[in-house]
Amino acid sequence: MPILRPGRLKSFITATGALLLICTVYVYWAPPPASVVPSTVFEVPLVERQNAFWKVLKPILEESGPNCPSPGHTNDAGAVGFDATSTDPRPDLTTLEEKDLHTMEEAHARYIEACRTAEKLRPVHSPGTRGVVSTAGGTYFPVFLSSLRMLRRLGSTLPVEVYMKDTDEYEKQICDDILPDLGARCLVLSDVVGKNAIEHYQLKIFAVLFSSFEEVIWMDADCFPLTKPEVLLDAEPFKSAGLVTWPDFWAMTASPLYYNISRQAMPPMSARASSEAGAFLVSKKTHQMTLLLAAYYNYYGPSHYFRLLSQGAPGEGDKETFVQAATAVGEPFYAVSERVQAVGHAKPGGGISGSAMVQTDPIADHALTSAGQWRVQDPAVAPAPPAFFIHANYPKFNPGEKVFGMKWETAPTLRADGSDGRAWLVPEDTVQRFRYDVERAYWAEIRNVSCDPAISFWTWERKDEICEKVEAYWGNVFAEPHDDDPKFG
Repeated sequence: MPILRPGRLKSFITATGALLLICTVYVYWAPPPASVVPSTVFEVPLVERQNAFWKVLKPILEESGPNCPSPGHTNDAGAVGFDATSTDPRPDLTTLEEKDLHTMEEAHARYIEACRTAEKLRPVHSPGTRGVVSTAGGTYFPVFLSSLRMLRRLGSTLPVEVYMKDTDEYEKQICDDILPDLGARCLVLSDVVGKNAIEHYQLKIFAVLFSSFEEVIWMDADCFPLTKPEVLLDAEPFKSAGLVTWPDFWAMTASPLYYNISRQAMPPMSARASSEAGAFLVSKKTHQMTLLLAAYYNYYGPSHYFRLLSQGAPGEGDKETFVQAATAVGEPFYAVSERVQAVGHAKPGGGISGSAMVQTDPIADHALTSAGQWRVQDPAVAPAPPAFFIHANYPKFNPGEKVFGMKWETAPTLRADGSDGRAWLVPEDTVQRFRYDVERAYWAEIRNVSCDPAISFWTWERKDEICEKVEAYWGNVFAEPHDDDPKFG
C-alpha cells in the first residue's frame, strides 16, 4: 500500500469525509421501506417524480394522438360468452376510413418509439417496493375502507395507495386520521395531471403509473382478497410473467382493425377470455412499456380505443387495455384460465342472480396449466382451484346506498319469507372454494366501518341510521346460525 504524504493525506481525508457525507445524505433521503406509510421525507420526492414523469409523458401522448375521426360501428358485439373451443370468426363491427386506419397505425408506432427513446421518461416508482393501488372517492370510499379492512384482517402488511380524481373527492378526516393507521394513504391525480384531464375508467392506469410501488397489486375499491395477496408476488406465474390478469365472462372481442393498427397477429376467439380488471398484478420494472401503451389506449380510449378493443361488449372501457398493450409491445403476461364465477341467489325459475365475481388463485391455476390441465376446456381434468379475489360489484356494498330496501334483485333481503338473508349462497361449490365464511367477515368489517364514531363519510347524511340498519341486518343474519349459512370442511 503506498504511503500518503501529509498534503495528500489531508486531501484524502477531506475527500473521504465528503464521500461519507454524500452517502449519509443519500441514505437519509432515500425512500423509506415499503412498510412505512407516508412521511414528509417520502411524500416530497414522490410528487417531484410524478410531476417530472408527466411533464415528459403528456407531450408524447399529445404529439402521438390518433388525429382522425372516431371509429364508427355497424353493431355492438354484445354479451358473447367465452368459449375456449370456439372456431367462430372475430366480430368485425367497427369502421374506419382507409386513410384514418393508416393515420392511427402510424401514430401508434410513433408513440411506442417515442416512449422507448425518451431518456427523461423515468419511472415514478421506488425500486424494490411493492404495494396495493386502488382508486376511490364519493360513494366508493366507504366500500374501499371495508375492502381495506378485509386486507388487514388477513394479516397483510402491504402498504396501500388510494387515488382520488381530484381534491373534491379528498376527505380529510378519513385520509388524514383513519387510513394512516391502516397502512394506507390518499393521493390526488389532479395534483399531477390537472383538473378533468382524465375521467372514470382512465383513472386506473394513471394511478398505477404514478404509484410509488415497483410491484403493484391492483384492486378495485369493491374488490378484496381471501388470502394475503403478497404471496402472489413471490411465486409463479408472476415471477416469470410480470403481469397477471383475470378473466371476465365474455369473449375477447377486439376489432380486426385494432390488430392492423397495432401491427400484430390477430388471435383466434378461443385464445383467452376478455379481461376483468377488478384485480391484476404488474411489475413496473419489467412492464413499463406495457403500462405506457395502456396509458395511450386509455388517454384516447373514449374517442378511439375503447371501441376498437371491445366493440360494445359488456364493461367496455379500460379492461382490455392491459393485455392488449402487453402483446403489442411483446412483453409477457399470464391470463388466469379458470373461469370467473358469479355468486348470489338462486332464481326461482333457475339460474343465478349474481352479486359478486369470484376469481381464482393464480398459483394453483398456473400449476394446472403448466401440467397441461386446462379446466377451461374440460372441467373434469382436475378439481377447481381455490378462490382468491371477490369483486363485490353488484350492488356496491355501501350501507349508505342501495344495499338495503331498494328492491335490487341481488339485495341481501331475499329469504323466502321476505326476511333478511345472505347475498352469497350459490353455486354452493363456488362458495366452498372460499374456505371460510367470507360473507360474514365482510359484513363484520362493514359493521365496524358503519358504527365507528370516528368514521364519517361525506356521502353518509345520517350515519346513526346507517349504523342502526347494519346492526339490525347483522343481528338478523349473522348473530345466530341459519339454515342458509355456508358449510365448510
